[in-house]
Amino acid sequence: MQIRSPKLPPGQERGLVVSIHDVSPRTAGVTRQMLADLAEIGVARTSLLVIPNHHHRGHFQADPEFCAWLREMVAAGHEAVVHGYFHQRESRPGVGLGTRLMTESYTAGEGEFYDLDEAEALARVTQAREEFRSVGLAPVGFIAPAWLLGEQAERAVRRAGYAYTTRIGRVEDLERDEVHRSQSLVYSVRAVWRRVVSLGWNSALLRALGDRPLVRVGLHPPDWAFPQIRRHARKCLRRALATREAITYEDWLGRQRARDDSAS
Repeated sequence: MQIRSPKLPPGQERGLVVSIHDVSPRTAGVTRQMLADLAEIGVARTSLLVIPNHHHRGHFQADPEFCAWLREMVAAGHEAVVHGYFHQRESRPGVGLGTRLMTESYTAGEGEFYDLDEAEALARVTQAREEFRSVGLAPVGFIAPAWLLGEQAERAVRRAGYAYTTRIGRVEDLERDEVHRSQSLVYSVRAVWRRVVSLGWNSALLRALGDRPLVRVGLHPPDWAFPQIRRHARKCLRRALATREAITYEDWLGRQRARDDSAS
């Protein structure tokens, strides 16, 4: 899957990618509110991470209004990204403590692609791509739930021909085998202590990123249920927008490719 390679505008070497995770018919209402709040402060383009069949509770294809809205968003400059398939990891007996901590405590059971075998992962990512295409969307990126992409699942994503994926600490150009280091800001809101820690951590991380080529902010629909998280996210984004342009993952990678090609 080829990504667009627009020319890099002067003064826009540094980018800001805001991704909204867990987009589905189940979260469409709050996602629309998030997009409106982001547009108000100048974030007009985001990467929308769409779950094909959110927790087995309704496939996005079965909601024509949702599909039409997604097409409108893409036409307006946003990007649709495949985000897992069910966004839910099936319980497996006999797994080790480390796996249980990662897939049950850290992710609340949503590390779908953490330990899938290659064959099953390939079936899911291929099916998802075809289903997106059937409703008029052409995704080039795949991002695993909670950024947890196991070794076998990564091979499947490569075999399926996706152009890129991301982890919490990097963006991976799969076609060129290039890694772009960038730690994503992200909030954890499942407990009071997590929310408090998130505020301090994300403020410090944004300062630490400084003049790095890319700043990433990952937002989830539950974030918007907490006014202090919403305010903090918007404050961080305003700071980043002072020196950066909000673009999608696809466009940011395209610009890096164009820069590299022009330098070679």
